[in-house]
Amino acid sequence: MPDRQTLAIACDHAGFALKETLKSHFADRIDWVDLGTDSTESVSYADFGKKMGQAITDGRVQRGIVICGSGIGISIAANRFPAVRAALCTDATMARLARQHNDANVLALGGRIIGLQVAIDCVDAFLNTAFEGGRHAARVDALGQC
Repeated sequence: MPDRQTLAIACDHAGFALKETLKSHFADRIDWVDLGTDSTESVSYADFGKKMGQAITDGRVQRGIVICGSGIGISIAANRFPAVRAALCTDATMARLARQHNDANVLALGGRIIGLQVAIDCVDAFLNTAFEGGRHAARVDALGQC
C-alpha cells in the first residue's frame, strides 16, 4: 500500500457515525476529501451519492467510500455516473474481489448493517488490493458500454 492515499468519503445521516469513525481510524493513512453530510440530521442519500459521482468524474479523487443506512441507495446514486464502479460490500472478501476483479473505485457500506470491525476490514481490503487486470480487464471495459 502507498504511504498515504487520498479518498473521498460521503454519507447520509445514517452513515454519519461510521464515516466519522472511519476517518479517525484511517487518519494516519488517508487524506480525506469529506463530501458530507456533517451531522445526523436527515438528508437524502442521493445527494451524497451524486457528490461522490461528481468527485470521481471530475478527477478530484480516484477512489472513495459511500455510506448510507443499507449502502444500497447511495451506491445506486453513485453508480449513475459512468466513471463510478461502486461496490456494496458486507465483508472483506467482497471488498477484495470488488477491487481485484471489478476494479471498483467506490466502496459502499451500510452504516446500519455492518459492524465496525467488519467495516474497517472492508476498507483495509479496498485500500490494499490492486486490480488484477488480465481476463477481468475486458469485462470491466465492457461496463462502459452498458
